[in-house]
Amino acid sequence: MTGEKKKKIIKTIKVDVDKCNGCRACEVACSAFHATPKYSSNNPARSRIRVIRDPLRDKYVIDGKEYEECAFCRASCPSRDIFKEPDSGLPLKCDMCESDPPLEEPLCVQWCLSDALTYEEREEEVEEEVEQEDLEIGLESLVDKYGMQKVMDTVARMSMKD
Repeated sequence: MTGEKKKKIIKTIKVDVDKCNGCRACEVACSAFHATPKYSSNNPARSRIRVIRDPLRDKYVIDGKEYEECAFCRASCPSRDIFKEPDSGLPLKCDMCESDPPLEEPLCVQWCLSDALTYEEREEEVEEEVEQEDLEIGLESLVDKYGMQKVMDTVARMSMKD
């Protein structure tokens, strides 16, 4: 059902760009947390957070678009190449480091030595909506990259192995 209101905990990471010193500890912590197995490697290209700055103009640039300040987007976005997994090309999204056991706050916030990142939770009344599943988003990205027929052929070939 859509249109119904329900209470939901909204988790956000606030960014104070004036406090950011560009150390990139957030990128390192994020990529290590999301490595397989966890903490086994460090590749900032796999990070769900990026520090991108043009200090001469005091602007942040993502995919050619300029932003006065940074924010976190929790949605996968196949159009943003900077937030794609380097090996598979699948879109990356911030998952707030939710794991088992859950962390008190995301690692990027914990490792930000300049306090540029702060974690907040608030309760909001939101309209219930059907969200696109991660699998569907990943498949859309693969179809965009390789085409529907190649993806279907690969799935068919994989199902024959079972």
